[in-house]
Amino acid sequence: MQDDSTDVLICGAGAAGLTLAIDLARRGVRFRLIEKMREPFHGSRGKGIQPRTQEILEDLGILDRIVARGGVYPPQREYRSDGSHVESNPMEPREPTPAEPYHIPLMIPQFLTERVMRERLAELGHMVEFGCELMGFEQDDTGVSARLRCERGEERLRVLYLIGADGGRSFVRSALDIEFPGKTLGVRALVADVVLSGLDRNAWHRFNSESMETQISLCPLAGTELFQIQAPIPLEGEVDLSVSGLNVMVAERTGRNDIRIDSVSWVSAYTMNARLADRYRVGRVFLVGDAAHIHPPTGGQGLNTSVQDSYNLGWKLAAVIEGRSDSLLDTYEEERRPIAASVLGLSTHLLDAAKRGDMRRGREVHQLDLGYQKSSLAMEKPPRARGVRAGDRAPDALLRGAGGQPKRLFELLAGPHWTLLGFEVDRNGVRPRAGLRIHTVGCRGDLIDDDGHFEDAYAASPGDWVLVRPDGYIGAMVTSQEISVLEHYWRPSPDRTA
Repeated sequence: MQDDSTDVLICGAGAAGLTLAIDLARRGVRFRLIEKMREPFHGSRGKGIQPRTQEILEDLGILDRIVARGGVYPPQREYRSDGSHVESNPMEPREPTPAEPYHIPLMIPQFLTERVMRERLAELGHMVEFGCELMGFEQDDTGVSARLRCERGEERLRVLYLIGADGGRSFVRSALDIEFPGKTLGVRALVADVVLSGLDRNAWHRFNSESMETQISLCPLAGTELFQIQAPIPLEGEVDLSVSGLNVMVAERTGRNDIRIDSVSWVSAYTMNARLADRYRVGRVFLVGDAAHIHPPTGGQGLNTSVQDSYNLGWKLAAVIEGRSDSLLDTYEEERRPIAASVLGLSTHLLDAAKRGDMRRGREVHQLDLGYQKSSLAMEKPPRARGVRAGDRAPDALLRGAGGQPKRLFELLAGPHWTLLGFEVDRNGVRPRAGLRIHTVGCRGDLIDDDGHFEDAYAASPGDWVLVRPDGYIGAMVTSQEISVLEHYWRPSPDRTA
């Protein structure tokens, strides 16, 4: 059977695939989301949601649901050999600001995050096709021909683009013969979701933090009755992952016989790797998430980087399908691959710190400072001497609408559109266009900056214009004297696409 009613085929329904599906759905792009597993993933694996990802989830309409299902990280309780313990905050305390409303990572097990994403996808009229596997594909100048094996049988599908969101052992990456260089980090570990007794749920319990041979941590998983166990294990040999085997390990490593595991919901033994695909795009096929990069779990960077891959790619796919130049899609690898390289370095550095017993995390894991200043999509006329730059994350700001009601800038940015912000400008200097929302900030604008939050966050001077991309990054910053260059920026041409 041949199906030609789909523009994009997404292979893999983890966090990366679901994010891309939600973004395409709200843009009206025709797609299918397939997952070879017959049922949803039910493990906790990526349990940290960083502040930048929280901003993305707000835009996708699910942040409040994620917060309601999860919670904050509890304090670390490190037990000493004499039975005493000391507590510390694993995250450097920070207060929210008008420019950065989300200031600490959230904890929610991955299976709950993905459940919320599937619910949002269903609201937008789409479902994951479980038990459907990509068996092969071929591409040409006009599209990709894919062979699928689903519960209803085999079928052939013709699409414009194929997305490999199919994990670290990606079939799509392998079929494209893309190299996946990196290194094995010399650490093998187990992670398990268990029901246990003997520990309270108001602390992240850590034993033998200074020893990679005997350390173990037991963290209550917000939103569940479960604890997540994390522990290094020998690089070679079998490890007993049964209830009885885990009970033996817990007793040996904690020195306590009052902690009792009653059941195991999910368990996995894995070797830590840091790897980065040589390419993110081959023709009409793209890699996102773990298919493009795999991280050690330290710092909670993997899932967050994956979500942000898809958030970068979604609006670009939609724009090209609507008629923009295909060269826009080259900026996906241009922007996201350097980010993954940087984050891999951070995760590896944090793993080395964890081996020494240092689990403190600061702003470096929040991903708020990652951006695309070197991107071909970043334009400044004239070049900026201070403050945020083109390519940076667009800060939030607390404003007041001309009608008198409070407004958050993020509320105005939310959605699939571009946003043009003018500070103390002549609104008539820019003509309206489809897909663009124009707001002016100032005494005669539709937004009033009573407390100077916008002016401070954007280092704005009268006459400045800021163009914010659909993914919440600044595309261009120009003065009123240079406003005409935006026409070139928007023009769908090989050298400048927006």
